[in-house]
Amino acid sequence: MLNGKRIAVVMPAYNAEKTLQATVDELPEIVDIRILVDDSSADRTVEVARELGLVHFVHDRNYGYGRNQQTCYTEALAEGADVVIMVHPDYQYTPLLATAMASMVAYGVYDVVLGSRIIGGQALRGGMPLYKYIFNRMLTAFENLFLGIKVSEYHSGYRAFSREVLTKLPLLENSDDFVFDNQMLAQCAYFGFRIGEVSCPTKYFPEASSINFRRSVKYGFGVLATTLQFAFQKWGLAHYRIFNSEGRKLEPGVANYYARGTVGSPRS
Repeated sequence: MLNGKRIAVVMPAYNAEKTLQATVDELPEIVDIRILVDDSSADRTVEVARELGLVHFVHDRNYGYGRNQQTCYTEALAEGADVVIMVHPDYQYTPLLATAMASMVAYGVYDVVLGSRIIGGQALRGGMPLYKYIFNRMLTAFENLFLGIKVSEYHSGYRAFSREVLTKLPLLENSDDFVFDNQMLAQCAYFGFRIGEVSCPTKYFPEASSINFRRSVKYGFGVLATTLQFAFQKWGLAHYRIFNSEGRKLEPGVANYYARGTVGSPRS
């Protein structure tokens, strides 16, 4: 715990058998709750999670990265988490930074904290493909212009959130694909939550998950669309469900329709 707050780490997993152990080994002691949600992997991810003593849930089929996160946050809230950190179990981001990120939320400095690969200039040295780096910088500049905030990157998968953020955002209105990440940050900006960053080294290696060029392009167009929707909503030119305060929200302990089927855990 930190400042009397319960800290949870959630790991949205897909074929993470080879890197899950290394990820869990680096989780700091301040973490009270460790949850893995497996999106119907084809390898031994679930068996490894069970061996490591993780609270784990299994989707009955592959629903997508965004839907995986919805289950992650739903179950973390059900466990009583006050601060929730998403750590990818592919070991691309070091879990050691979880303490710093959780502290910034637990002590009320920020509502959301991102692990930035750009601060410190280590992204390319860590192996980020040049085209991804260029897309990252261009999209981030575009988003900073229209969202009215300034962060070094919007595309990191290493994030910490307060309980309030996860219960107040209409997260069930978001995409089930990778653009979920970007929609969530646009929602945070729209609803006035404070966003901070820490420098995060990253490493690219064969076992680390990474979307290919085609999926990257699709994600990029999704980012542009989300940013323009944010602007049109702010200007009163249109209304979108993802920015509707009455939109569908997570309910702690209630599996949303994305996670129906064989969802199991050590608690069941």
